[in-house]
Amino acid sequence: MGQSAQQIGSPAEGFAISVFPTEIGWFGVVGRGDTVECLTFGHGSRSEALSALRDRLAGDEPVKDWNPGLRKRLERYAAGRSDDFADVRTRETEGTDFASRVIRSVRSIAPGATLSYADVAALAGSPKAARAVGNIMARNPIPIIIPCHRVTGARGSLGGYSAPQGLDMKQRLLRLEQAGA
Repeated sequence: MGQSAQQIGSPAEGFAISVFPTEIGWFGVVGRGDTVECLTFGHGSRSEALSALRDRLAGDEPVKDWNPGLRKRLERYAAGRSDDFADVRTRETEGTDFASRVIRSVRSIAPGATLSYADVAALAGSPKAARAVGNIMARNPIPIIIPCHRVTGARGSLGGYSAPQGLDMKQRLLRLEQAGA
């Protein structure tokens, strides 16, 4: 999950924030219409989750229960219920055709399963682009829904993970999904 501070919008553009606690820490979601714009999770408090979101936002978006159905699904996921979130609309997070193919490939990885960066590169049509896949995953502004935690290094190494709690959180998510699969 990337932590870059790319700004994504302002209240005039109809963005709203939802912040809520789960069994794996506080989540924060920014949405517009029926589309997830960014997501953060694993925070120790509401203020930490809000701060992580506000770093990405251009304005002072209202905090409300933007998408109660998605919030409930994320709460259930954090409690160990499997969900692939395949039907959840997300903004286009990268600008190239290759990056779009990578995102689609990663979203197709079933809960509880993993693919290596090289596997994802091959699925995206560029088998020698494993490093580029890693770079795209590092900038992922919508973790869990775009499940970058399911992408691992060669021979099963975890690779990296920039969410709060880092690789410990990546391992926790994978164990959570495997138990709920």
